[in-house]
Amino acid sequence: MAAMTMSELGPMLTASEVAEMLHLHVNTVKRLGDRGELPFFRVCKRGDRRFRLEDVMDFLTRNR
Repeated sequence: MAAMTMSELGPMLTASEVAEMLHLHVNTVKRLGDRGELPFFRVCKRGDRRFRLEDVMDFLTRNR
């Protein structure tokens, strides 16, 4: 699989930003990611999570 550039990924959100958007606790957002229901990327040495805005919007559409 070819590497994607940041411009191809689109806007990226932190778990806290996603939690605020979805009115969920940040731990719930992380759990959704761990279960594969909300795709995420690991960034930096600490392994912080970043969620694509497009994936979050798709999640919202699927779970209405």
